[in-house]
Amino acid sequence: MRPAWKAELALVFRHLDHRTFVAERRHEGPLVVQKPLYPEGPGVCHAVLVHAPGGIAGGDTLALDLRLEQGAKALLTTPAATKWYKADGRVARQDSHLSISPGAMLEWLPLESILFDEADAVIAATVALKGDAVFAGWEIACLGRRASGESFRQGALRQSLEIRREGRLIWNDRLALEGGDRMLASAAGLGGHHVAGSMAVAAPGALPADLLEACRNLTAQTGEGRITALPEIVSARYLGGSAEHAKMYFESIRQVLRPWYAALHAHRPRIWDS
Repeated sequence: MRPAWKAELALVFRHLDHRTFVAERRHEGPLVVQKPLYPEGPGVCHAVLVHAPGGIAGGDTLALDLRLEQGAKALLTTPAATKWYKADGRVARQDSHLSISPGAMLEWLPLESILFDEADAVIAATVALKGDAVFAGWEIACLGRRASGESFRQGALRQSLEIRREGRLIWNDRLALEGGDRMLASAAGLGGHHVAGSMAVAAPGALPADLLEACRNLTAQTGEGRITALPEIVSARYLGGSAEHAKMYFESIRQVLRPWYAALHAHRPRIWDS
């Protein structure tokens, strides 16, 4: 059994002279950030997180700590799907702690997580918002490698997103699935689908009714998509058989909502087209 790998990355984004940049950077192990890009101009920093091994095995731990100072705007994504390998009896974890100051905005838009059969994964994120800070993000999970004829017969996925504003809990979303569990096939669970995605936007103020209606008129190419507006959270879900279609559905929602929550038109990360 190979030794477990531990990887940590801490970034501080700062806004100065109309520009957002990485002011502080610290990493341990094979989790790094590529050179920041500015396809939208200097105000929004696009950063790509890279886990060099390309996959996460049993016992591995990834820790991400992001802090956005006042007025900073950043978009983070990944260059490829994250693969979660067979656990061999050891839990693998990814813990993200995201702190966003007043006037700042963070978009967390990773590509999908692919759970191999017998993977045992914990994917947890906590978001601390201050003042009028904004967070928009999604997670997409694929259970088993269906293209290879593999289903998720054994293993586990525990996924959570907790959002607080000024210390007050405003969103607590949790998903717990066991490989081979009847909930995977049940209509009350995944209904036989193997791709599940969730998107959340936390922004001050209620979502205008016309934007909610525009989002509800959007449809996923395959599978099912739904959106709900709560007083402090806009939540979207996808359930189907395609991670690409899940991302496309969430992208279409982002295109409608980004002018509202960020006062910016939706700009697609360049890495997705490479």
